[in-house]
Amino acid sequence: MAAPEPAVNTNRADISLSPRALYQDVAERLRQQIYARVLEPGSWIDEMRLATAWGISRTPLREALKVLAAEGLVTMKVRRGAYVTEMSREDVAQVYHVLALLESDAAGVVAASASPAQRAELAQLHARLQAQVRRRDAFFATNEQFHMALLEMAGNRWALQTVRDLRKVMKLNRHHSLLKQGRLAESLAEHATIMQAIEARDGAAAARLMRAHFDSGLQAAA
Repeated sequence: MAAPEPAVNTNRADISLSPRALYQDVAERLRQQIYARVLEPGSWIDEMRLATAWGISRTPLREALKVLAAEGLVTMKVRRGAYVTEMSREDVAQVYHVLALLESDAAGVVAASASPAQRAELAQLHARLQAQVRRRDAFFATNEQFHMALLEMAGNRWALQTVRDLRKVMKLNRHHSLLKQGRLAESLAEHATIMQAIEARDGAAAARLMRAHFDSGLQAAA
């Protein structure tokens, strides 16, 4: 019987993992290092160094890199290995365009058909955003929760999966729209108008306002 893979050695403590789940945990570890810029966009991922540092074989590491490549976070280059994906201005504009299409459609659907419980959930998330407008990291997290909740309520699983993947890639953008001075307050105000349209059951207005929200975000990210 083959011996199980060793556990990943994290910065804080060892984690006991089953061999089947190891590559998934390695993928998440890599994902978080990419988001935190420990692994910078455009940088080469040294598989041997990481495998040695984390106390694992290269097999789960390579499987993890395939996962991240499928998500767009990693680019595999022939005979050169894996690199953290870089986002050009054109890439950012194209992603914003697709997100605007999918999320404006979702906003329109939710405004027209959401249940009272769903509207209450969105209102609660919006209230949390209001409370977090001076806490950037918390605002980032709740903002993403709001947008993903909207997609889930719209009920199109293909749109949900596409947006989930694109939002992962957007975290590679060095000029994230919410990093711009004053952008959190602007984003919150835009969310407020979207919420008003949803509460009024005005699907056309909700879709239009969501598109405008992404247009503003793209300008801030430029």
